Amino acid sequence: MENKVTFLPLGGCGEFGVNLNLFGYQDEWLMVDFGMGFAGDDLPGIEIILPDPKFIEERKDKLLGIVITHAHEDHIGALPHLWTRLRAPIYATPFTAEVIRIKMKEAGLLEQLILHEIPLQGSRKFGPFEVQFVNVAHSIPEPNLLVIKTPVGNIVHTGDWKLDANPVEGSTTDIAALKKIGQEGVLALIGDSTNAATPGRSGSEGDLLESLKKIFLRYPGRRIVVTSFASNIARLKSVATAAHGAGRVMALAGRSLWRMNEAARRTGYMKDLPPFLSEREATAAEPGQIVIMATGSQGEPRAAMARLATGEHPQLDLSPNDVVIFSARAIPGNEKDIARVQTNLRARAVNVITDNEEFVHVSGHPAYDDVVDLIQWLKPKVLLPVHGEVYQLQAHAKIGETLQVPQVLIPRDGDLIELTPAGARVAGEVHHGLLCVDGKKVVSVKDRMITSRKKIAEVGTVMVSLALDEDGSLISDPAISTHGIYTEEQQIAGEAELMELVIQAVEELDDRHIFKNDAVEQAARIAVRRAVNNSHGRKPIAEVHVIRI
Repeated sequence: MENKVTFLPLGGCGEFGVNLNLFGYQDEWLMVDFGMGFAGDDLPGIEIILPDPKFIEERKDKLLGIVITHAHEDHIGALPHLWTRLRAPIYATPFTAEVIRIKMKEAGLLEQLILHEIPLQGSRKFGPFEVQFVNVAHSIPEPNLLVIKTPVGNIVHTGDWKLDANPVEGSTTDIAALKKIGQEGVLALIGDSTNAATPGRSGSEGDLLESLKKIFLRYPGRRIVVTSFASNIARLKSVATAAHGAGRVMALAGRSLWRMNEAARRTGYMKDLPPFLSEREATAAEPGQIVIMATGSQGEPRAAMARLATGEHPQLDLSPNDVVIFSARAIPGNEKDIARVQTNLRARAVNVITDNEEFVHVSGHPAYDDVVDLIQWLKPKVLLPVHGEVYQLQAHAKIGETLQVPQVLIPRDGDLIELTPAGARVAGEVHHGLLCVDGKKVVSVKDRMITSRKKIAEVGTVMVSLALDEDGSLISDPAISTHGIYTEEQQIAGEAELMELVIQAVEELDDRHIFKNDAVEQAARIAVRRAVNNSHGRKPIAEVHVIRI
């Protein structure tokens, strides 16, 4: 009998987000999470990236199910875009299941959805695997650490977690259960690395609530806006509770906030909070009587916060001396977008508060001391750091080495890692990569359409149209159109110069080439690219069209 389990990450190892993990035994597979990520400046026009599931798509008849640890977008966000490629049953605890239903309904997939609810602290058999769900704390209801019991040994997949004795909403981390799991024996720990390089502990949501109360009381008569991740239900409750303590009502701005609020209330969370005001209702409230929770903490251009910052929100507006609190950390790659929103706010004389100035954010992920505690409780034979960029993975690995974990191995996306009672080894590499959502389509980030767009953004374009008669002579001057090359003042003269160079290049062609469209196109293309390279130091995309009349 095969005495090995395969761990295969297809996303989340070397980047934040796009979490997708596979566990295999004798060609039967179990998936954990199916998340999205945010695109950077290197993908113009793209906001969402997804893991490429091709490996498991080719084996979907062997896929036993998709287990979801919790309802954050980096763990469920790929489902509306890619689930139809697999159509495997999804397993989640009640709150997460409700969020998935809402997302899939919006995508028109609710009627097709195969979704099974797992009770809190429940368990489920999947062929050779048995998965036990363990309560942990995070920034959203019902985050789960998974104990995956296999014929080879127990594997612990932490999902996102932290230690917080006062999480405001949701459960605390079940430390007693973790210690018991460690006593039973853990072959491998697959752990959250997000804050492994951060000293100390991640901090308590309850302490943050007290800080927000004090900050709100310092600004009587002023409108207060707080922006955070829409899925951070703990933060939503903290802000609402602090607002009530300051004698203010609470409003929500942003569809995703309303979606998460709806899921939380349907599943029994936030019962002690009154209904929130809509954006339209918020306009009637006096500035000193309201707190608005807004989407857009990562600088997303279409989110409520960005529109408030530029004065383009259809219902709400900000006045000088109003207060905006950024209660979220920046996901790497989003720093420029966030800074742009904050600059726009400051230009309107709005007070901007970040975690650099005040205690307005605590992380939902374990810091150094928390990671140390978990490793000491579980005593794994193998440590596999996931969920982070290389720096975070290496920091997590170093903790394991310091604690003398017998084997520490940093996975990369696409690594086929074999786990046996003797340890772990990389047995090979499979197809992996990133997809992106482009309008209504999902394509590879390496698709020619995407790479062309990147190049156009970097070097600009020149469009040339030529009309030739049957003798190969130009009927009229070439039509030249440029984009992203010249300033407004330079454009007329620059395009006139290119036109003269194209005329010269075409007229210099001999009889062997003037009657061949590809030769004419090539001559014109070389002329304009050489000219722009000489004047600007870059070679633009040049598209040439030849018409014979």
